[in-house]
Amino acid sequence: MQLSLFFRPYQIPANEHLSVCLDVARAADDAGLHSITFGDHLMLGPDTSAYPYGQFLHRAESAWPEPLTTLAAMAGVTKNLILSTGILLAPLRPPLLLAKTIATLDVLSRGRVQLALGVGWQKAEYEAQGFAWEERYRLLDENVAACRAVWGEQPVDYASAHLKLTDAYCLPRPEQARIPLLMGLKMTLKNAERMARLGDGWCPVGIGAQEVRQGVDLLAAAVTGAGRSMADQHIKVGLGNVMGPTGAADVAKTLEAAPEYLEAGATIITVTAPAAPDTMKQIYDFIEQTGRWREDFIGAST
Repeated sequence: MQLSLFFRPYQIPANEHLSVCLDVARAADDAGLHSITFGDHLMLGPDTSAYPYGQFLHRAESAWPEPLTTLAAMAGVTKNLILSTGILLAPLRPPLLLAKTIATLDVLSRGRVQLALGVGWQKAEYEAQGFAWEERYRLLDENVAACRAVWGEQPVDYASAHLKLTDAYCLPRPEQARIPLLMGLKMTLKNAERMARLGDGWCPVGIGAQEVRQGVDLLAAAVTGAGRSMADQHIKVGLGNVMGPTGAADVAKTLEAAPEYLEAGATIITVTAPAAPDTMKQIYDFIEQTGRWREDFIGAST
């Protein structure tokens, strides 16, 4: 059972310093969780109505730390925790800088990077940087392909619409032979083929177990068609919190759905830290209970 903690800045008490995010990562590591997952927005506009997954809980004026920088800091206070995103907006970053940042994070963490990439939902982020919203998928493809090339044999000869390298050294190379790059995209035939060609798995948002199963079947066919193996693919699925009678997240009831998603093809289950807690203790209790649930689940399965 691989459990990931999804964590956002609004999931700390209002008066706490953002640096307590590092304490949260340390607690997740101590609890034996698989990974910590951090979200991404470079900016937020006043209109968040395009958010497709229900109510958007962040205010536009609230802080949203850059995820790769935050994960680098978390790497320094953890030993085993996988450093993840959900979702990193890869098209909004220059490809060479994106490749260098991820490779550096992987080296400094000794190979603990596993990212989920996507295109996002906020058109304003693209407009702010002069990118066409309609080009977001092409930019995603280009940037992932560029990362793979830059992380390969040195020196690098590579050319795309936004990157040209001739006899160039781009070091350090990642610690891992292949950094897992999942994709947080709606599962369609075109996206399945995109994932099979460029990615290492799927990170869907807000869908049920049956939709996960259908999506995994579609991805499996594309992966096989590309001459690759589903054994190398990661399927990361988030569970919405079930609230207990006190108004706090009930970890056991939340994770009751996990076996159904695992049977549908999920390999990593993500749980979300309580939103807007009154104290840090609520977060640490949630993490500790999640770790105990994982141990009990594994014990019952052996």
